[in-house]
Amino acid sequence: MKSNGLKSVLAVILAVAAVPMLCGLAAAQDDQVKGVINGRSGDTMTVHTQDSRNVTVVLTAGTKVQERKGVLHKRHKDIAMTALIPGFSVEVKGYYNSKEQLVADTVSFDGDDLKTAQDIQAGVTPTEQQTKAQEQQIQQQEKQIQAEQQVSAKHAAEIAAANKRFGELGEYNILGEVTVLFGNGKVAIEDEYKPELLKLAQQAKGVTGYVIQVAGYASKVGSAALNQKLSTERAANVTSFLEQQGQIPLTNMLAPGAMGTSKQVASNDTAEGQAENRRVVVRILQNKGIAGT
Repeated sequence: MKSNGLKSVLAVILAVAAVPMLCGLAAAQDDQVKGVINGRSGDTMTVHTQDSRNVTVVLTAGTKVQERKGVLHKRHKDIAMTALIPGFSVEVKGYYNSKEQLVADTVSFDGDDLKTAQDIQAGVTPTEQQTKAQEQQIQQQEKQIQAEQQVSAKHAAEIAAANKRFGELGEYNILGEVTVLFGNGKVAIEDEYKPELLKLAQQAKGVTGYVIQVAGYASKVGSAALNQKLSTERAANVTSFLEQQGQIPLTNMLAPGAMGTSKQVASNDTAEGQAENRRVVVRILQNKGIAGT
């Protein structure tokens, strides 16, 4: 009898002790929050709740992400976890771990909330991309400026040397001149100027002791490095044409001068002025001593 009574007492004690444990387990499984996702970091996200708290939610491989469907939200559709983006209104159910983080069993939402979040994200992403693109563009511009500063000294020296060389031609008479104009960014000789160049070459051959001077120029549209390159190629192409088509021997030609944007002959504020500055000037020179002047 005593044994049976003791067993009964123990059973009652265990039953009473189990009640809080069961209640605690039920409470742990019933923890839930509602709010808007305002951050994602690795396997966690932060939810700003309706009572203005920020709750850290842990996402696991077992977390189910579901879209509530139907008027009563009794049906659910499983969605990829990647759908959980900032701006998304969700309801999270799970339990709190020792770090006071809510480990999510399920994350559910309405379809309209997903569309709203996606629209928000679609508006944010291009802005971020534009910002990155602008940053990259600024970096490229800075590199270009540095590169131009490095080559500008070289170009300045080249132009100074050409100016000095051409400036020493004071002992020559100018017996003929042709100006060849070029399109913006172009270096090829237009057909309309070829007859003039051939005529100049023929004229030069009748001059005793002649030399041909070729100087290339560019407008101030674009970078200094580009304009120096354009003026170089324009002068080189005209020189090659005179040699190959005009039959002018290189012994009678001065080294072509790349003058860059020096000696602008018109304003660069207008298209017409820019066109006049994109030029190659070709001259027939004769030593004044030979001419007797």
